[in-house]
Amino acid sequence: MTAPITLVSTLKGLRLDRWMADEIEDFSRSRLKALIEDGRVTCNGELVLNPATKTVADATYVLEVPELLAADPVPEDIPLEIAFEDEHLIVVNKPAGMPVHPATGNWTGTLVHALLFHCSGSLSGIGGVERPGIVHRLDKDTSGLLVAAKSDAAHHGLAEQFAAHTVERAYIAFTRSSPEPRKGRIETRIARSDTDRKKMAVVNKANSAAGKHAITNYETIASYGREGGAMLGRGLAAKVECRLETGRTHQIRVHMAHIGCPLLGDPVYGRGRSQKLKELDDGRAFKDFRRQALHARLLGFIHPITKKRLSFETPLPKDMQKLEHFLGTL
Repeated sequence: MTAPITLVSTLKGLRLDRWMADEIEDFSRSRLKALIEDGRVTCNGELVLNPATKTVADATYVLEVPELLAADPVPEDIPLEIAFEDEHLIVVNKPAGMPVHPATGNWTGTLVHALLFHCSGSLSGIGGVERPGIVHRLDKDTSGLLVAAKSDAAHHGLAEQFAAHTVERAYIAFTRSSPEPRKGRIETRIARSDTDRKKMAVVNKANSAAGKHAITNYETIASYGREGGAMLGRGLAAKVECRLETGRTHQIRVHMAHIGCPLLGDPVYGRGRSQKLKELDDGRAFKDFRRQALHARLLGFIHPITKKRLSFETPLPKDMQKLEHFLGTL
């Protein structure tokens, strides 16, 4: 992180991103808008997330400027599990712990670095914050299927499908407690948290235009144990399939926590570990599980060049299989 930029406003009523662009050299208004929406600006210590917010007279504004991404990530010989590949695109089964693209704290060892090596530089201009070639992402500690473009035409065609929400995506999650009802649809708006810019949150204000529309369809596959004092059938934990209609940041993690079933192992939205599960875990399958229990098991889309329907599935990784085995003993 570079040194923060501090500004003091002298006038009120000016649009924030426009005023900051006038005050700071070498920062475009579009970049400042993105930084504001990313939670990088405070006014008198309070987070400001709307670029259209009007300035307050005699207020102190602080802009945190993130480090720039390396212009040209260096290809790295990192093994990849390839589900499909042709001259236009590649589908990989990303392991947990691998970031998708370079960012602060993860300048090496990312999927982008691995793809650059594997594809011998043939990806469509990968590098930089826009992540050309990468049309969607998985969190660093989420495992599973991800598609990347190897040509500009494929990149454009895949991006259109993700924007239209026509890509089929199914995830397996293990949750604390089991959903009620067992099958349902979660439809909310998701925005960056007002109190922590690293977290996302459901917008609770009725008719609010804040955030982005998000829809997750879920179905309980299995329920494990019984939650103390809960109604009959309410499990201590559950295996849940989530299918996305939209693809917002942390969407499944936020939505499952919103209905009272946070993902096991989630350090951000899990609100701590279940003491009951820890007490029952003699083999340390749960105690040693150090990530959110989320795996992208299915990915389906229309090939942007051949127009053929493609669908891929991948089994749970070993750490989630071990977790599932433990839960099955409850």
